[in-house]
Amino acid sequence: MVTATFADLLQAIERHARYDYVTPIDGLKVGRTDQPSEVGHSIYQPSFGVVARGVKELMVAEVAFHYAAGDSLVCAADVPVTSQVTMASPSACYLAIHLEIDPAVVADLLRERAGMRPKADATFVACKHALDPELYDPLIRLLALLDKPRDIAVMAPLIRREITWKLLQTEHGPLLSQLAFATGHAARIGRATAWIREHYMHMLNISALADMASMSVPSFHRHFKAVTSMSPLQFQKRVRLQEARRGLSSADSISSVAYGVGYESISQFNRDYRRLFKLTPSDDAATLRATFSRDLGTDLETVLA
Repeated sequence: MVTATFADLLQAIERHARYDYVTPIDGLKVGRTDQPSEVGHSIYQPSFGVVARGVKELMVAEVAFHYAAGDSLVCAADVPVTSQVTMASPSACYLAIHLEIDPAVVADLLRERAGMRPKADATFVACKHALDPELYDPLIRLLALLDKPRDIAVMAPLIRREITWKLLQTEHGPLLSQLAFATGHAARIGRATAWIREHYMHMLNISALADMASMSVPSFHRHFKAVTSMSPLQFQKRVRLQEARRGLSSADSISSVAYGVGYESISQFNRDYRRLFKLTPSDDAATLRATFSRDLGTDLETVLA
């Protein structure tokens, strides 16, 4: 039996990595960058990631991580992330894979193994460990589906479930298991952040969110800040701006994007956007379109080869 190696995984990631990280597999991103990046801002959902080459510095909520080749990271809640690729070059691109984790799958797997409930700090939302070699093979098989699009609908959910199961057996298991249990503060705040992420256009009702988290309003504010490093309103603004950035490259106008994510003032949108991303929406849209064009060029070269 041939055993997969980290070099095999690196090769598979390099083959499929794109500058825009997009893949046709739901919840899977495979990305590259060929130069150190500016500081970026995003919202990580419950997820698992691996750096295959290069280095990225991360701030997850208020916890710093040096995220380098061979490292894996698990997030167990919707959390704001500040990141910067610090080691990348045209001859040695930064390469990474990011996979969303379904809490329902975690709960289902833990039910199948009666009594399995690893303990973790109830307020901790992210952890980094060396990638367990048991994950090389399923990750390679998941990436291989990108060459077999007809198999994705059937096989991708099965392999993602296998990856989640194997993660539960690793050092990430205690943190990952938080997704299945609703008693910890991080899990309860996670219900509120998930609601905000899914309903970011709506006005926030803090009392309703506190009820959702089974907390008093003062307790909710305190624990929300502890988990996310933001207030609920700041978190909603971050989600709105992230969604706006996602739609910029194909939007007809900046105003349509601003109104589409819930802003009522275009000038306020422009100020908030520039404060977060250090670019105006129009300048950032041009950058995003250039990145998209670069990926199209890469794809075309592959087809012609």
